[in-house]
Amino acid sequence: MRLATRIPELTLLIAVIVIGYVVTAIFSQVEGNEVLSPSSIWLVTVGSFLMSTAIAVIAVIAGVGGGVLYTPVMLAFTSIDTLIIRATGLVVAMFSGLISTGPFMRRGLADIKIILFCSVPYVIGATAGGTMAIFMSANMGATGDAILRLLLGVVLLFVAFLFITGGASYEYPQGKKPDWLSKLLNLKSTYFEESLQKLVEYQISKALLGFTLFLIVGLVAGFFGLGGGWAAVPVLNLVMATPLKIAAASSGVLLAIGNATAIWPYIVYGALIALFAAPWMLGQVVGGILGAYVLVKVRAGFVRYFLIAFLLLSCIKLISRGIEELMGIDIPVL
Repeated sequence: MRLATRIPELTLLIAVIVIGYVVTAIFSQVEGNEVLSPSSIWLVTVGSFLMSTAIAVIAVIAGVGGGVLYTPVMLAFTSIDTLIIRATGLVVAMFSGLISTGPFMRRGLADIKIILFCSVPYVIGATAGGTMAIFMSANMGATGDAILRLLLGVVLLFVAFLFITGGASYEYPQGKKPDWLSKLLNLKSTYFEESLQKLVEYQISKALLGFTLFLIVGLVAGFFGLGGGWAAVPVLNLVMATPLKIAAASSGVLLAIGNATAIWPYIVYGALIALFAAPWMLGQVVGGILGAYVLVKVRAGFVRYFLIAFLLLSCIKLISRGIEELMGIDIPVL
């Protein structure tokens, strides 16, 4: 009886594992400097679409950006050029936000003042992060790639820790006194809460701290190609006292703007390849629709545990691979 109630979760888990194994097996055969045959291009295109669809389904249910899943798995388990992976990762993260922008804006859940305020540090940080990534790749070569994988492994360990311990959130934060910057910019508003059938007022606090944190989040997002979905909602909700619905909606629009800017250093350098990025973008659309349907049939807690396991697995692989490339040794992990 218990097994019957968990069939949707087991089906989703098996499907994601099978797709992930097949696609990473295809990508692992592709070297960064290899000229692909027409048949290989078709395999990579179809594999990219399938993997992007699976990532989008998990991302929608777990409430994170697709870049948090895409970039680690591609850097850990494939040999594709790291700059191409990071540039495409930002496209994936950007598209995840773009899909949700329209509905959020029409429903009045995305606060344009908060978005504009937070987008300034995020854009600055993301552009600087992308520029740093290009500089490291151009000047450090394979050593830079190894350091990148080590650093990303550490970042993923921190992100996994946030998912394990950071489950607490405040749907309607109250009692925080606004700082001088919040008052100066008049960062307050109201929205209609359907579940309560009334208007909810909110006042942003700690705007200066939030500004600094979004600068750091943008730097990490642009450098690693992760996007900032893993941090934007906690910063808005837990630090700046934004109601949870407003934080989630504003985060999607904010990341769509910020990641679109972060891509530019990669575009100028020639690291964004349209043929490679297109199936990932299409997969985000299809997976986003499927994810919304699957969301009503599976437990969010199950996906949360799966996401934590995925991040830890990728973390181990990234760190071991980074050490291998730096030290010239072979670590028998995965």
